[in-house]
Amino acid sequence: MAKQKIQYHCTNCDYRPPKWIGCCPECSEWNSIVGTESAAATNPLSKHVGHATSMKSLSSIEITEQQRFVSTIHEWDRVLGGGIMPGSFLIITGDPGIGKSTLLLQVAHALAQHYRVFYFSSEESLEQVKTRAQRLHCDTSQLWFSDNAHLDTIIATAQAEKPDLIIIDSIQNCYASNIQTIPGSIGQLREAAFALMRLAKEHNIAVMVTGHITKEGTIAGPKMLEHMVDGVFYLQGEDRWQTRVLRSVKNRFGAINELGFFQMVHEGMQEVPNINKEVLEATTPSPGSVLISCIEGSRPILIELQALTIASKFGIPQRVVTGIDQKQVVLVASILEKYLRIPINTHDIFFKVSGGFKVKDSGCDLGIALALLSSYFQQALPEKTIALGEISLTGHIKPVNQVELHTKEAQQFGIAQFLLARKQKASNVQCKVTHFNTVYELLSLFPENTFK
Repeated sequence: MAKQKIQYHCTNCDYRPPKWIGCCPECSEWNSIVGTESAAATNPLSKHVGHATSMKSLSSIEITEQQRFVSTIHEWDRVLGGGIMPGSFLIITGDPGIGKSTLLLQVAHALAQHYRVFYFSSEESLEQVKTRAQRLHCDTSQLWFSDNAHLDTIIATAQAEKPDLIIIDSIQNCYASNIQTIPGSIGQLREAAFALMRLAKEHNIAVMVTGHITKEGTIAGPKMLEHMVDGVFYLQGEDRWQTRVLRSVKNRFGAINELGFFQMVHEGMQEVPNINKEVLEATTPSPGSVLISCIEGSRPILIELQALTIASKFGIPQRVVTGIDQKQVVLVASILEKYLRIPINTHDIFFKVSGGFKVKDSGCDLGIALALLSSYFQQALPEKTIALGEISLTGHIKPVNQVELHTKEAQQFGIAQFLLARKQKASNVQCKVTHFNTVYELLSLFPENTFK
């Protein structure tokens, strides 16, 4: 009879200590260590003997072109790189109530017109799913649903029925029988992700799952969940127009940082194809407001920068910055003080990127500088003016990349003027262009620049 021994593991993170302890050192969870009896472990290498595999040259590999699963939701298709690739494993995540289930049900309805789609709802009953489908006016006669959350059953069903796409909402509520932990724990997620990845690759079935996020805004569970999937997409709320932004942060079959815009209405997710038009309509020329253009994925997005400078009433001036790196704003302010000799660093600086966007492009330096100067001098820039340029530490303004893409998109919405570096070449600009070589020349935009 095999000798029995107790093995301990954490039900929260699957950490395996040699003996029982009160607090897990891996996840700091109390009373999560449990023990299970098992037969004495033998050397695992003695059970499995490796066999040599045949190596192949890539020139001998034949590539068969696969057609993506294209829906009628154009914003969705563009973010995914042109549609869902067969055999891919994708995850979409976001805050609770942001609209993940609503968007996926609409996508499933659109794809079911041409493909075989299975929808597994592990969080909601089929009655709840039907209620949502009726509200969204989705014809579900060609969709197949199940509320089974058992991972082995889901995989067996997919292997037997061979659908083109399976949707699991959500992966945190699925569970595998061979893992003695609660659904949503790291052990369960690791097992579920690996099993679904093998299902997608070995049977050429596209798998789309939803996932919860933590308070920090990342996918709940191990970081390896992001490494195992082919695409990670975040559905985020946007604070000005009450729209939803679908962002691609990883995509093996398309561009990353691609953005798709939707508006949540009673009938579900409605596409917002011309987000730049809405940005311009909501922007009014005022001191401290400047328009810039940033490329997200493959499309330029017009973004409004807002700055407020006010003489500091305390010993240390405040720096409140949202939507952009605070160090970048402070650096541009220091360059302006150095070369324009204005005491802007003695002022409180409040800076934000309007609309809840996040900007990481160095090509917005010129926009930051003009927003600060516009607020400092209390003079607004001309209406429908876009600033594109990078500022060096010597105070010179440098060109930006892909300027033709920026200017082509902006001119479609009636932009009247571009503020560019002197060495910037823009052959397709049909409107007024003003060039600058140094930050000192920016003062020409503020003729009444009396120092405050």
